[in-house]
Amino acid sequence: MAERILLIEDDPQLGAQIVDCLGRAGFEPTWWTEGRPLQPGDVAAYRLVILDLMLPGTHGMDMLRRMRDGSDVPVLILSARNDTADKVRALKLGADDYMTKPFWPEELVERVRARLRRPVMQRQGGVELGGLHVDLESREVRVQGEPVELTRVEFDLLAALARRPGAAVTRQWLVENVLDPEREGTERTLDVHVSRLRRKLGPGKYIETVWGIGYRLGGGEEA
Repeated sequence: MAERILLIEDDPQLGAQIVDCLGRAGFEPTWWTEGRPLQPGDVAAYRLVILDLMLPGTHGMDMLRRMRDGSDVPVLILSARNDTADKVRALKLGADDYMTKPFWPEELVERVRARLRRPVMQRQGGVELGGLHVDLESREVRVQGEPVELTRVEFDLLAALARRPGAAVTRQWLVENVLDPEREGTERTLDVHVSRLRRKLGPGKYIETVWGIGYRLGGGEEA
């Protein structure tokens, strides 16, 4: 069965071109031509969302924020805005990739394929990535089959990144949602925990720094 892709793009010519390229690449695209308020489950049927930012109706950033309230579906942003602040804001809100217009639709298809090759962490269960296995329910971590003992904070930090492997998670979010704000809620403390977690996971680059944003779970390439 073809993988379903949701395209949200108001430009009729570009949208038709993208839909054609996605269809010829073996995907099953659905095309929305305007932004809309999202309800729980609206994007659950799709493997990936391609989202324009400047939309009639609901703005793309607002749609992205709403998606992240209840879904881990990968989101690839399309925008004519090349400003770094816009890119950083989209990534902080949970976007997985950002492409600026104009672009070749064939390049977009390859970005889609690359994103779909990465595992997507569901809100329950576990993830396996480059020899790393994280089980959320049992709170167990293994690297190359060997158990790794983590503290509560270290596991919660790893689990937060594992929920969206390959996507950046901001340092501010990690501080507010992983650390104890009464005892250790600073970005400097977060960096210390990341350093310790990296040492315990071994030489693979599982936790990557995304400069100016935060951290992400990578593929475990050798340092």
